[in-house]
Amino acid sequence: MAFVEAFRQFQFRAKRENFCVAHVSLVPQPRSTGEPKTKPTQSSVRELRGLGLSPDFIVCRSEHPIDHSVKEKISNFCHVAPEQVICIPDLSSIYKVPILIDSHGVVEFLNERLQLGIKSLPRRHMRQWLDLATKIDNLRQEVCIALVGKYTRLEDAYASVVKALQHAANSIGYKVNVSFIEASHLEKEMLSDDPVAYHEAWKQLCKSEGVVVPGGFGKRGMEGKIEASRWCRENGKPYLGICLGFQAAVIEFARNVLNLREAHTTECVSDTIHPLIIDMPEHNTGQMGGTMRLGKRTTIFKESANNTKIKRLYFSSGKIEERHRHRYEVNPKYIPDLEKAGLEFVGVDTDGQRMEILELENHPYYIAVQFHPEYLSRPVSPSPPFMGLILATKDILKPYLARGCKFSPRESDFYDSEDEDYSLPIKHAPIPRPTNDSDSSAYSSSTNIVD
Repeated sequence: MAFVEAFRQFQFRAKRENFCVAHVSLVPQPRSTGEPKTKPTQSSVRELRGLGLSPDFIVCRSEHPIDHSVKEKISNFCHVAPEQVICIPDLSSIYKVPILIDSHGVVEFLNERLQLGIKSLPRRHMRQWLDLATKIDNLRQEVCIALVGKYTRLEDAYASVVKALQHAANSIGYKVNVSFIEASHLEKEMLSDDPVAYHEAWKQLCKSEGVVVPGGFGKRGMEGKIEASRWCRENGKPYLGICLGFQAAVIEFARNVLNLREAHTTECVSDTIHPLIIDMPEHNTGQMGGTMRLGKRTTIFKESANNTKIKRLYFSSGKIEERHRHRYEVNPKYIPDLEKAGLEFVGVDTDGQRMEILELENHPYYIAVQFHPEYLSRPVSPSPPFMGLILATKDILKPYLARGCKFSPRESDFYDSEDEDYSLPIKHAPIPRPTNDSDSSAYSSSTNIVD
């Protein structure tokens, strides 16, 4: 209720030309009769109006499409035009929803309702969505990715990582199959505590085509993440480390290449002999609140990184912006030895002091980043590190980079023309704009409800 009240007050601050309400409602269709029931929609709209908000259009979710007579019933008893009632039935892909909404003329309605003043509405972006939705409907091949984490009992904890993997895989015509591996099950102690879980975890890791080690906090499962990093480095398995995965890769390299067996992070072992990962100066030990390095920050590529995979994946940009969420960093004391041994830190912060991207030489794909690239991944604009991982698993990263991060016509069906206009094949009548303010608010909470 607090959010509804906040929206009610906000509409007066923003003014009507800057405020539009889309009300989403379920239209159930009982299996016994199959008849759409509009009473829940009528009730929710009446409740919404009673709280001071009037919907500009109503989006009806349903299992099957609803016919025009049902839309007219909702229109009559919810005081909106039939064209302002949009039915969104279950579709084969969620990516088809924007296409269906656009086909109802919502873009034109918003242009008029919000007085955007756009004379020529671009259609190219919808062609990209249409191509993507078509491609997803026809995915036949799979790519198997192992996600080694410490919160795998709640897979939603890695929802953004999984979505980023899907964006990258779908863009090249693959369906991603993510295997969640509990990091602690890869640790040597698990061999005696639960040998079945230990061998099953390693079996899943070995069967995967690529490995992602995402972020996390605390010591639980840290050794398992380090073991996964080691296995990928030694066996040429495509690897992407994120945040804590970045730190695990640094620790593993120090232990097994520099032979610093006691190398660790002060987050887990405060008095370690070789503190490869230390808390940042901004972090005050013992005071956890408000001490993280958060938000979008700039990462600078070193001049020596011009030919690295990760920089080329970012279209050879000199600097990038990604979102951060961490308290620890690589100890500057060990950086020269790490780089001399082959672990190249190719990206740093704007001061050139904090290491943010690493890449391993002479490896198909071994990249780790201190930031969280999954946060900026989009369906039609996949995150470059995830894109590189998927491409490396299918051994097509080199030709992709050689073409300047472009697909051949055989590999991609995405629309590339900047000039051509595009119209969706199906076009419904546009949603009319309400004639005046009084019409849109005249329907009060005393409206009758029928079904």
